[in-house]
Amino acid sequence: MGLCDLGDRFRLVANTIEVVEPDRALPRLPVACAVWAPRPDLPTSAECWLTAGGPHHTVLSTAVDVDMLDMFASMTSVELALIDGGTTVRSFVGDLRLNDLHFSLDRRR
Repeated sequence: MGLCDLGDRFRLVANTIEVVEPDRALPRLPVACAVWAPRPDLPTSAECWLTAGGPHHTVLSTAVDVDMLDMFASMTSVELALIDGGTTVRSFVGDLRLNDLHFSLDRRR
């Protein structure tokens, strides 16, 4: 997950993943080692992440679930752009458009 500033609001971009065992040793990796498979798949996840303006500095957490992210976003009025197993690029773009409309109308109150 990663947080980005859209100018008029913040967007939390999150992708559900499955942590998997590496298929070989990674001795030259200079940071903590984790290998994961994004949901629904890498091409869809990457396209949706870039479309949402997802940041390149991210956090991987197995201690936070989707319900917690949703609650956090709701409490802080932050947009949540979630990529999960049921995501398609078309549906994700539609969700981003609806979120944009929601946040622009909500700001007028």
